[in-house]
Amino acid sequence: MQQFNGLGMNLGTLSLLADAKTRSISAENPNGEKAGGARAEADPNGPARELGKGWKCRPCVDVPAQETYTLADIEGPGAIQSMWFAGYVGRDLILRFHWDDQEQPAVEVPLSDFFATPYPMQERPHAGPFAQINSVPVAVNPNRGLNCFWEMPFRKRCRITVENINPTKGRMCFYQINYTLTEVPENAAYFHAQFRRTNPLPYGEEYTIVDGIQGKGHYVGTSMGWSINNNSWWGEGEIKFFIDGDGEYPTICGTGTEDYFGGAFNWDVDGQYTTYSTPFMGMPQVLRPDGTYKSQHRHALYRWHVMDPVRFEEDLRITIQALGWREDVRYYPGMHDICSVAYWYQTLPTASFPKLPDRNGLEIV
Repeated sequence: MQQFNGLGMNLGTLSLLADAKTRSISAENPNGEKAGGARAEADPNGPARELGKGWKCRPCVDVPAQETYTLADIEGPGAIQSMWFAGYVGRDLILRFHWDDQEQPAVEVPLSDFFATPYPMQERPHAGPFAQINSVPVAVNPNRGLNCFWEMPFRKRCRITVENINPTKGRMCFYQINYTLTEVPENAAYFHAQFRRTNPLPYGEEYTIVDGIQGKGHYVGTSMGWSINNNSWWGEGEIKFFIDGDGEYPTICGTGTEDYFGGAFNWDVDGQYTTYSTPFMGMPQVLRPDGTYKSQHRHALYRWHVMDPVRFEEDLRITIQALGWREDVRYYPGMHDICSVAYWYQTLPTASFPKLPDRNGLEIV
């Protein structure tokens, strides 16, 4: 009988014993070593100065301005099983994951967007607005505790970094990366995530969620932020999946933006957008104009293809339309500020990503 390797955890496998080893990386145990936690010396001027070593001496790190900090550097085989982040939540911090010494990152996403939070609007550490996410692979809890449970296997090495692109300010980062060291099966693919933003979307063009994916794999999720630049309803646009050489016409075509994210009829209940957060789809946040300085409707959305992954053998491209209405019952191609994160698993190597926007290009204005 084949020994269980500790991967693919769920209620059905929870009782199975495995030879896998559990490890965890945080500021208190930066290398994930066995018995390596809580070894930092107390700062003579810090809150643990009277208690000493072992009493919460290094709960977080400060990532200096324009520097990159290595959160994890793990020798495999193994798999990331869960992650938690807190502290600064916004686009000044860029997450990158590298698998098996590959130079091209497989994940390159602003920290908040990776956790389906495109509009954190963090003016003060404990201030709002706050949007709860109650999904299976991603959870965001008060106040901006970022959690994910995407399983991310690797064979040789996993390297996770965070870059602070702020030109003058350090950014506080709390983190916990929980992983297992175990054998990885031959058919396990590598986790990927890519951020894009178009501001504004040119008139008559479709928004590209992802393009240029090459290899064999399956698509597992989309998170998006839509900042609306015109009046009336804006979400008639269809999502399209172009799979394995599809040309002008896609293999999968949706029926509307709110439909893809699991809603219907404009998310309109008694004349108001209605937020929701469910295990695999949601619109957890709607930011409404205030009549003075906040002029845009902004919508945060997610759709996880956990039960229905979109499988491809060679390549994948995904687009979505931005469509509203004209007064005479004709579509109006919207020119909105749209951002997205695409999530998928695939074989290596990873094709090059488009260049990430600079800090001005990422800023929410």
